[in-house]
Amino acid sequence: MNLEVTNENLYLFLPGKIALMAQIYARHHRVSTGEALLRFYRSETYRRLSDEGSKLWHYGPVDLYREFVAEEADDRA
Repeated sequence: MNLEVTNENLYLFLPGKIALMAQIYARHHRVSTGEALLRFYRSETYRRLSDEGSKLWHYGPVDLYREFVAEEADDRA
C-alpha cells in the first residue's frame, strides 16, 4: 500500500480540514458556513493548501484558519 501524499491523492485529506476551518471562520466572523467556504475556496491559502508541495496540508483546522485570516488581513492592508 502506497502511503505517500501526492497532488493526485491530496484531495482525500482536504474536505474534513476545510469543513472544520470554515465552521471556525463562520463563528468568528458571523457569516454562514457556506459564505466561509466560498471565501476560503477563492483564497490564496486554499490554492497553497491544494498544492502538496506547500505542505500546508499538514496544518489542522485552527492553523488553516489562522493562515487564512492572516491572508485576509494582508489583503486589506
